[in-house]
Amino acid sequence: MFNGMTCLVTGGAGFIGSHLVDGLFAAGAVKVAVVDNFFLGTDANLKAAQTRHGDALMIYREDAGDADAMSAVFKEVKPNIVFNLATKALGYSFFNPAGACSVNLDIALVLAENLRLGAYQRLIHLSTSEVYGTAQTVPMSEDHPLLAETSYAAGKAAADLLLTSYVNMFDLPIVILRPFNNYGPRQNKGSFAAIIPLTIERIRNGEAPVIAGDGSQTRDFIFVEDTVSNILRVGANKNIPNGIFNIGSGEETSIKTLVDMMCKVMDYTGDITYVERRVADVQRHMADSSRLSGLIDGLTITPLEDGMVKTVDWYLGKSANP
Repeated sequence: MFNGMTCLVTGGAGFIGSHLVDGLFAAGAVKVAVVDNFFLGTDANLKAAQTRHGDALMIYREDAGDADAMSAVFKEVKPNIVFNLATKALGYSFFNPAGACSVNLDIALVLAENLRLGAYQRLIHLSTSEVYGTAQTVPMSEDHPLLAETSYAAGKAAADLLLTSYVNMFDLPIVILRPFNNYGPRQNKGSFAAIIPLTIERIRNGEAPVIAGDGSQTRDFIFVEDTVSNILRVGANKNIPNGIFNIGSGEETSIKTLVDMMCKVMDYTGDITYVERRVADVQRHMADSSRLSGLIDGLTITPLEDGMVKTVDWYLGKSANP
């Protein structure tokens, strides 16, 4: 798929980004450069890739929104394609709302300008379903209005609009992907962690799982390996038109159902603690991914319970995969 190519992944030490690095090498990339400020990314996420590929993996501890730093990286790496996964977690919005917003637009501007100036040939930009806010219609297509409910989501929406403007003005090859709720191995379990790693850690430590609100909120959960598989198929297919495409399972799962599933997988039979609902929490999400599915002969989708077993096994150290 990527035979002979040099690829650059911003945010490549993070959850999804590190899986994408592994996938790019498996798909034939000769070199993969990672740009990551290690805000949430870790060296451990890249350890397996470093062991397997040595100097073919280049790691730059830089901010992808720093124009001077990125100019130097592009001159040295000379990538064919860039995958932009750099961001800061949604939860960061409540700590630094301005920073959670601006980081997304800053990075998009730097990457768009370098593409316009010929530093590389194609950009695959990872946005988020959070730009849609709570579902007004279900399933949610790419035409759903942008109703961001956090500054993180607003920044992501701004980046999407900015990149779309560069496509319109300069006919640049930019594909924007909006994955719904990712889960799986390597998802951050520390600061700004999401519900799945938090719940696994609580149960493992003998604590009760916690649900914010009544648990009726729904999400479209997609296994990280599926997201990466679909990103790779888009990146390898130059016939995918410029535009915006959802990546989701097409299944709507309530938070209560999700937590019950994790309890079952982990043989937990204790109580569940309910706390006050999080501010600006999206109530309902469910993807319509038919636009992309029709272009790549169907999306790769793992059933939620199967993916959850793999995820729990990884966190409990039962998985052979690092």
